[in-house]
Amino acid sequence: MKESRTHGVRLLWIGLSLMVIATAIAIPVFIVGQEAQIAQFDSGESMVPLSSLAQGVPVEEVEIREYQGHPLGSVDDFRENSIKGVQYIDAATYSLVLDGLVEQPTSWRYQELLEMDHLAKLVTIHCVEGWSVKALWEGIPLASLFAQAVPLAAANTVIFHAADGYTTSLPLDYILERNLIIADRINGIVLPPKNGFPFELVAEDKWGYKWIKWIVRIELSDDPTYRGFWEARGFSNDGNIDGPKFGD
Repeated sequence: MKESRTHGVRLLWIGLSLMVIATAIAIPVFIVGQEAQIAQFDSGESMVPLSSLAQGVPVEEVEIREYQGHPLGSVDDFRENSIKGVQYIDAATYSLVLDGLVEQPTSWRYQELLEMDHLAKLVTIHCVEGWSVKALWEGIPLASLFAQAVPLAAANTVIFHAADGYTTSLPLDYILERNLIIADRINGIVLPPKNGFPFELVAEDKWGYKWIKWIVRIELSDDPTYRGFWEARGFSNDGNIDGPKFGD
């Protein structure tokens, strides 16, 4: 009888020990899962900041869906309609070239571009296919890039070249008057590859085919009649959203 009671006590002790171990393991896991709400947890010896647990681990960016009371679309709302599929560009080897009718042809590495002054704009893109997306775009004003290369007096047109061979153009005056940007962020996150990483032109009040993605070269020209990929196939060269989609 005594041996039976002793055996029962041992089983109870083992069971309690296992519960303590399970609790010690479960509490940190549970609290780490609530990281947004809890700043620290009790390790048993001292209060440990959760930030110290994540040192060296990249923080995942979260797309914002509202800006100053304006609902925003999502990067997932854009339809993939590029001419050769999504382009995946290596930021480590990327270079943006600005040449053509400029005094000083110039190129910048991706990190150099990130360090330039950025401007945020709330702009809606309208595609000729019938869909639209409002987004918060952050990027570099083209005027600041032109200032470094110094356009020649004869320059009146800006031709944009993409990594997949796609091209389009806009009048130089329009770009300067509207202070257009090339965006590297959308809705608070780095531009995803499918949305044009590293840079997409935010062509305000122009149809979506003017919003060129994966920009690798910006060329200043004196040819206002230049027609890009879709323009050469019949779409309007002006590309105004309040104008005709085809012809000029």
